Amino acid sequence: MLTDIDHIVQVRLCAPGAGDQEVSATLRYHREDPLAVCLTFPASVSLDGTDVTWTFARGLLAAGLRAPSGDGDVHVWPYGLRRTMIELRAREGIALIDLAVADVRAFLSRSYEAVPAGAEVRHMDVDAVLAALLGDE
Repeated sequence: MLTDIDHIVQVRLCAPGAGDQEVSATLRYHREDPLAVCLTFPASVSLDGTDVTWTFARGLLAAGLRAPSGDGDVHVWPYGLRRTMIELRAREGIALIDLAVADVRAFLSRSYEAVPAGAEVRHMDVDAVLAALLGDE
């Protein structure tokens, strides 16, 4: 059974004022955190020279393939038939990420093999989640 999924994707980073840049990024899914996905960018594109990881809901990524989705710092929407856009908002600014729908679908398919939609709660360590929320770590 799959537990961790790393899926390398080619993305176009569209940073206002900095131009577009093609980079490899990694979509990650961990069965131990079944509601989340991570999108990691290499140190070469960060402001401080370290890898940058954004964590957001797997359901948000899936919903964004069909219609504009998201509140807060992460938004996902379809961009034509073959592309998906992800908008990331941070204190330092906004970045737009353009990636292929086929890559997102392949990644999500593998993640749903590991933990089917609706079965996430069976894979959660509820005690650890509550401890983290309450600051008992």
